[in-house]
Amino acid sequence: MSAPFPTFSLSDLDSRARRIFRDIVESYLETGLPVGSKTLALSSGRSLSPATIRNTMAELSRFGLLAAPHVSAGRVPTQAGLRLFVDGLLEIGDLGGDERQRLETRLSGVEQSPDHFLEQTSGMLAGLAGGAGLVLSPSAAPGSPPLRHVEFVALDDGQALVVLVYTDGRIENRLMPRPEGLLPASLERAGNFLSARLKGRRLEEARADILEEMETGQAQIDVAAEGLIKQGLAEWSGSAEATDNKRALIVRGRAQLLDNLEAQTDLERIRLLFEDLERKEELIALLDRTEEADGVKIFIGTENPLFSLSGSSLVIAPYRDAAQNILGAVGVIGPTRLNYARVIPMVDYTAQLVGRRLDPNAR
Repeated sequence: MSAPFPTFSLSDLDSRARRIFRDIVESYLETGLPVGSKTLALSSGRSLSPATIRNTMAELSRFGLLAAPHVSAGRVPTQAGLRLFVDGLLEIGDLGGDERQRLETRLSGVEQSPDHFLEQTSGMLAGLAGGAGLVLSPSAAPGSPPLRHVEFVALDDGQALVVLVYTDGRIENRLMPRPEGLLPASLERAGNFLSARLKGRRLEEARADILEEMETGQAQIDVAAEGLIKQGLAEWSGSAEATDNKRALIVRGRAQLLDNLEAQTDLERIRLLFEDLERKEELIALLDRTEEADGVKIFIGTENPLFSLSGSSLVIAPYRDAAQNILGAVGVIGPTRLNYARVIPMVDYTAQLVGRRLDPNAR
């Protein structure tokens, strides 16, 4: 993520400037309105005159952290200011027990289908966070069971039949070309090798480990069996990638974005955001990149080119299964004055709940 701001840190501000800056940003996030020096002097509870606060605000504006939307108006944080606040001054705590219980209760329908569960998750985030809720469905079908057994069967037409047996009893048959001269013993060894390494795991989870074992010479199988396995893994991963392209993006709560609009410029910003949300392929690609993050990832304004015109913020987190494999992502998108202190831990905990609910090994 590249930020188009000059390099700046909190150490460049003295304690008074830091306190005033924090008060301005917190007031703006709460009200959405510019903050004036007189208002700040009256509400801060400090013995600072409006003139002193005004001078500090002018200094913060020179640093590019504040801006005046209109002549003689108060100040609002710039995108650089919001980033500095979120990274250095925002106090984020864990959700309280009552809030966790509310989230768990809202998503507790055990009998829900995975699709309905994800729809409910997106709508819940929208209602609680004051923005639109986003959910990216898993790359593999939710609840897809791990494998129990793999077997190769030679056919007369130069092909091999691959029999995949899943832990839920489902059986899947796939055809693949059979290397010339491949003996029945090699077919059996290939099946036994894969069965031992895939048992209780999904194919996409074990693929890298299997390839590494063969590349390092630890597989202890003959060349013909190894070639068959590599060929099969290549073809099957291609099928998985085709499934990825059909991932669903669920967006709920767009009406939340129309609440509390202050001006015509806000309405235009929301119109642009609605257009951005229709570009689902690009948005799915963006959410896929959350795999690079350890936890919650925050995009503010132009930090993400997809929302550069609408000036929106996106708070997103991946959800994982018990083995820490990425399944998908959940998040909230809204104006840059999101309540970050509330939204960030909410998205983080919701991602944990969704991961546990959709983990095929958790049943």
